[in-house]
Amino acid sequence: MKLDILGDSDEDDPILSVVNIIDVFLVVIAVLLMAVVENPLNPFATQDVLVIKNAGKPNMEMLVKQGNELKQYQSSGQIGEGQGMKAGVAYRMKDGSMVYVPETAPPVDVAGRPGSR
Repeated sequence: MKLDILGDSDEDDPILSVVNIIDVFLVVIAVLLMAVVENPLNPFATQDVLVIKNAGKPNMEMLVKQGNELKQYQSSGQIGEGQGMKAGVAYRMKDGSMVYVPETAPPVDVAGRPGSR
């Protein structure tokens, strides 16, 4: 019987497979952390974000993140809902630019009644 002190007996060591599994978990955790950092709704991000889901459909949603505040708006499916006054007219030019022309007449609210400023 020969004593093999310098021999390679690593293939029989069960702890090596555990070390390999830990390495795989570390890689998975690093990928998940990168996904959290790249997410636009990341709670640690400093920029303001607007996310629109299902744009143009009746179940459209908007998520607005300003600072640490996150607001969710859902579409009611109706067009022109809300209160307000007509402030002018916007025209789209042939080159794609927009031109806004303010009203010079007394303001009128959305129901057609004279309003106040």
